[in-house]
Amino acid sequence: MSAEAIEERLAGVPVYALSNCNEEFVLVSGAKTGKSLGLMCFKKEDAEALLHQMKSMDPAMRKEGSRVVPVPLNKVFQLKVNGVAFRLIPESTQVKNALREMEKAGFSDDAFAGVPVFQEDLEKSLRRASSDQNKLNPAFRMGDIQVAVFEEIIKGMKESTTSAWNDVVFIPPGFDVSTNPNQAQQ
Repeated sequence: MSAEAIEERLAGVPVYALSNCNEEFVLVSGAKTGKSLGLMCFKKEDAEALLHQMKSMDPAMRKEGSRVVPVPLNKVFQLKVNGVAFRLIPESTQVKNALREMEKAGFSDDAFAGVPVFQEDLEKSLRRASSDQNKLNPAFRMGDIQVAVFEEIIKGMKESTTSAWNDVVFIPPGFDVSTNPNQAQQ
């Protein structure tokens, strides 16, 4: 799948980054390694907690007006800055849910490597939309909850030359397709 096609599917998913007053990403740098890391949170409250923690450690951040800003996930996908690695920080509740679902499926592990993606969220919304419209989409069938790693899905999309990924759509956590498309549940 082309990079443009992948970016199109990521466009509606927000992540939250820390920004300074010049609208530049706030980066975390290793004192010994000198490497820089840009952190992107899927939950705004997680980004605000990170900002609060960083302001308490670095008084300059308080003075310069650092803040949390939403960034479309497709823009993060496009970022290629020399010497800077960008990391996605999943919601802790989503990681716990992923570990629980993996355990139900017979995989026992105490860690989840990456950002969890759930098929379940879309199924709930589609079921609610079908119910609201008093008709069931004939193509819609309830399945088992499936959990995958976001980074592995993106890798598969990049490397695949088949149409196996054509039906993948990413929906942000809390978004309900059965309601007004311009509004997400909080």
